[in-house]
Amino acid sequence: MARQPPPPWVHAAFLLCLLSLGGAIEIPMDLTQPPTITKQSAKDHIVDPRDNILIECEAKGNPAPSFHWTRNSRFFNIAKDPRVSMRRRSGTLVIDFRSGGRPEEYEGEYQCFARNKFGTALSNRIRLQVSKSPLWPKENLDPVVVQEGAPLTLQCNPPPGLPSPVIFWMSSSMEPITQDKRVSQGHNGDLYFSNVMLQDMQTDYSCNARFHFTHTIQQKNPFTLKVLTNHPYNDSSLRNHPDMYSARGVAERTPSFMYPQGTASSQMVLRGMDLLLECIASGVPTPDIAWYKKGGDLPSDKAKFENFNKALRITNVSEEDSGEYFCLASNKMGSIRHTISVRVKAAPYWLDEPKNLILAPGEDGRLVCRANGNPKPTVQWMVNGEPLQSAPPNPNREVAGDTIIFRDTQISSRAVYQCNTSNEHGYLLANAFVSVLDVPPRMLSPRNQLIRVILYNRTRLDCPFFGSPIPTLRWFKNGQGSNLDGGNYHVYENGSLEIKMIRKEDQGIYTCVATNILGKAENQVRLEVKDPTRIYRMPEDQVARRGTTVQLECRVKHDPSLKLTVSWLKDDEPLYIGNRMKKEDDSLTIFGVAERDQGSYTCVASTELDQDLAKAYLTVLADQATPTNRLAALPKGRPDRPRDLELTDLAERSVRLTWIPGDANNSPITDYVVQFEEDQFQPGVWHDHSKYPGSVNSAVLRLSPYVNYQFRVIAINEVGSSHPSLPSERYRTSGAPPESNPGDVKGEGTRKNNMEITWTPMNATSAFGPNLRYIVKWRRRETREAWNNVTVWGSRYVVGQTPVYVPYEIRVQAENDFGKGPEPESVIGYSGEDYPRAAPTEVKVRVMNSTAISLQWNRVYSDTVQGQLREYRAYYWRESSLLKNLWVSQKRQQASFPGDRLRGVVSRLFPYSNYKLEMVVVNGRGDGPRSETKEFTTPEGVPSAPRRFRVRQPNLETINLEWDHPEHPNGIMIGYTLKYVAFNGTKVGKQIVENFSPNQTKFTVQRTDPVSRYRFTLSARTQVGSGEAVTEESPAPPNEATPTAAYTNNQADIATQGWFIGLMCAIALLVLILLIVCFIKRSRGGKYPVREKKDVPLGPEDPKEEDGSFDYSDEDNKPLQGSQTSLDGTIKQQESDDSLVDYGEGGEGQFNEDGSFIGQYTVKKDKEETEGNESSEATSPVNAIYSLA
Repeated sequence: MARQPPPPWVHAAFLLCLLSLGGAIEIPMDLTQPPTITKQSAKDHIVDPRDNILIECEAKGNPAPSFHWTRNSRFFNIAKDPRVSMRRRSGTLVIDFRSGGRPEEYEGEYQCFARNKFGTALSNRIRLQVSKSPLWPKENLDPVVVQEGAPLTLQCNPPPGLPSPVIFWMSSSMEPITQDKRVSQGHNGDLYFSNVMLQDMQTDYSCNARFHFTHTIQQKNPFTLKVLTNHPYNDSSLRNHPDMYSARGVAERTPSFMYPQGTASSQMVLRGMDLLLECIASGVPTPDIAWYKKGGDLPSDKAKFENFNKALRITNVSEEDSGEYFCLASNKMGSIRHTISVRVKAAPYWLDEPKNLILAPGEDGRLVCRANGNPKPTVQWMVNGEPLQSAPPNPNREVAGDTIIFRDTQISSRAVYQCNTSNEHGYLLANAFVSVLDVPPRMLSPRNQLIRVILYNRTRLDCPFFGSPIPTLRWFKNGQGSNLDGGNYHVYENGSLEIKMIRKEDQGIYTCVATNILGKAENQVRLEVKDPTRIYRMPEDQVARRGTTVQLECRVKHDPSLKLTVSWLKDDEPLYIGNRMKKEDDSLTIFGVAERDQGSYTCVASTELDQDLAKAYLTVLADQATPTNRLAALPKGRPDRPRDLELTDLAERSVRLTWIPGDANNSPITDYVVQFEEDQFQPGVWHDHSKYPGSVNSAVLRLSPYVNYQFRVIAINEVGSSHPSLPSERYRTSGAPPESNPGDVKGEGTRKNNMEITWTPMNATSAFGPNLRYIVKWRRRETREAWNNVTVWGSRYVVGQTPVYVPYEIRVQAENDFGKGPEPESVIGYSGEDYPRAAPTEVKVRVMNSTAISLQWNRVYSDTVQGQLREYRAYYWRESSLLKNLWVSQKRQQASFPGDRLRGVVSRLFPYSNYKLEMVVVNGRGDGPRSETKEFTTPEGVPSAPRRFRVRQPNLETINLEWDHPEHPNGIMIGYTLKYVAFNGTKVGKQIVENFSPNQTKFTVQRTDPVSRYRFTLSARTQVGSGEAVTEESPAPPNEATPTAAYTNNQADIATQGWFIGLMCAIALLVLILLIVCFIKRSRGGKYPVREKKDVPLGPEDPKEEDGSFDYSDEDNKPLQGSQTSLDGTIKQQESDDSLVDYGEGGEGQFNEDGSFIGQYTVKKDKEETEGNESSEATSPVNAIYSLA
């Protein structure tokens, strides 16, 4: 049994309503007004050449506007072109090609003008382009010959379509090319092989381009690969070999970049677009790609890796995403890096878009047009589509950059103004009219509306209005009282009144009154509050045997004035009520339960205003699965639910609850938990009330005033808890004044000039009466001023216009309709903090060692902190390294010194580096000004461990050592120290020490003992000393077992044992005999007659070849009987194995999106009989068979 939450669309619908509440007030359409563009085509308008062209432009105004167009900034005379027409009562252009014509002739830049006698509005400049899907150029592609292990790029070079086509790679038989870390498609459409393997030759590779508008797929002639290899057999077992490349004789190579080329590149991206960085590398083994940003981290919320980590995409780019990024390609042979410098530019974007201005005669107003971009955009004002400079002078109008100021406006000032802001990356165009009207207030919605709402929900009462000057709006309830705004009410700019939580006492008639100097208007809304729909007896989970009858209860309580509908779902789908089912108002009965009835059942109780859901699961047991002995099948189980709850001894503050225990199911009941639910503050939520021993079934419950209680009981044994009992009847206690006040009272500033007073609201059991509210009092501490007070319904109140960081005394007292709570104690709170005004002075830096410094500074004056002193904070960054050409991260770091301290230590610095440091004071608002920048240098330190220390043993005589320089030299390197020792089991030889120059990164050890292993310890040195060491061991010999005590020098060489020598001689003799037998049989074979192979039965000629049709089948891909095999192990294609492109005359074949061909195919009639070095190849199935003879 489970109560379901309300569906998500309920919350989404309310949020959508709230989004529209802050909109500007619009002029009713029956009043005169300038034109407003309501619909237009996109700035870049790409159309399908097979359809008529539609360029949209719609506008409203009074009188209705007329339309005209410009094309390429010149008047477009529609009447002179029979193909062009304009829709009735609209400016939308329709260009009709049913009678012929080329759409390309109409490409260009269009702009729509909507005009009436009060002004002219403009559309955006619409760039019309016709979609293009050009054919792939014809080309003959020679086979691509490549050495195994070498990199390869197959170029796609698709035809330039509009918009650009989607590229994907497939074989000529329309099988997708499998892509992975080694083989993948780049953003430019090319197919990259980091290293070619022999299995890449098993298919061909064709680039495909899918064009959006024509819904066609064009296929390029396929590439055929020929892989030269030292290991001609494509053994599939080697693909999972731990060292696949060595097993195939492919030399390992360090990474190198295939795209982009070189070590550095740059890229520009526009703000709000996606940044795509790509690095594709070759190498053996296949390199791994990692991405970094210099001086910072990748934005985790916007960055994602694509194409097997070869691409980095950063969505919705902003200015802070500019900088240097680098990709690191690495394998076990080494690594390389490519740096990409990213510059973020921006097309113009609005900071303050101009809005329509509605003024009364004599009023002042302004139009503001603020935009930002990179480069900074320029602003151009126009009026009625003409530059403002060429418009007639207006003494009431003043232009100040991005603002037009209107003073003492008159009726003649009506016009439509355009603001055009642009830079090299784009433009924004906005229309805003100035309308001068003298209109008394009027209501725009029907009068005396009825709004019905469910108790405790949030609701909104609408009161759309208009007037000029813009009226002020006030709400009243039941025709009396003060203006409704604040607390549980909020009035929006468009006149809507929001009630945050509906209560019974909110029912009534609400009046909205709009007033300006010309008069007033009012409207009424009647609000009815309805009880919520609740399922108080929910269906229970049940287990039933097949063939029995099951009843699922669903008893509902609802508002009697609303129509109730009860429906059922099975597995979240509507339940079909068949002959075996009976649906009643409060239950669902299933007769003759079958296995298909198993599942979840949901009872849905709904009215026109709300709904409630409850779910239960029905499990159906087959007859043979039903246990005959319940206790034997389930020795212990959770107890059954208690039942028959009864309330007696009803008193003002107590009640006796009695229940009948359920079956204990072979495990004694240890406890009972009594829970309660109230229907005022948290309806439907159950709380623990008290706990009692399992030996009792009756208890006196202590109650709080003015709570409408409902109880249920849960039984507990060692197995678990029972299902809750069915709820008891409700019992409401009488009200009383609160006996406590809210807790956790705080006063904290959220801004420098306010103090927010908050508290934990009291729950239903401590409210003690209706209309719980809070009396909030505050005054400056240590003053004799009077208390300020306000009554609040919520749990917070903001005191405004306070001095910076001043202590206040605060009191919050609970009150309900029965009286006030006890007098509260005062709590000390503080108004808001401002940023500190002073920085620490006399900052002194002393270098302690190569990684730490000590700091000392003077205390700032307390009146400059302007808040609570949290800490002194040091910001420091590594400016550079004393080593030349060593890149360092200049990311700022910080060290905090909490409290009023005057000294501290900064550690974990990099040695041998130049640092800069600044100090600030920090309070609750943030950082203060920074101190004077201090510079210091850390001395030389010991280096970090050498990187990538590798030990290889090419043979039993030598061991090769390789390493990379330390990541952090921390000084001037003077060399490396290598210590190594031979060991065999528990025996350890004498340690040998070798010293190397700082440039040496390789060393070869000559083994003196072919049995022992070696342990190597390598460290780097500076003048200060040796740094962190790294230790590696030589590989174990192939026949070496795990060292144990049994491994001793007494082991005998197996090659000197007599039995071993005899065994080897016997094996050699058997091999010799077998070779002689094979030689004799081969000599007797002779020559076979030619006819034996020529008489291979041949089928009749395929009739499909006569009419030019063809068919695809698996048989086409099978080699013919006796067909030749090339040296590289692949079967040569015969004439019947041509690709689709061969039949399509090069690359002109087109495919639908479902893969079917468009156009007509012709069979290739002239197939060259010789191609390159393959002139001896058979060119037909007949010749293929006879050639074997």
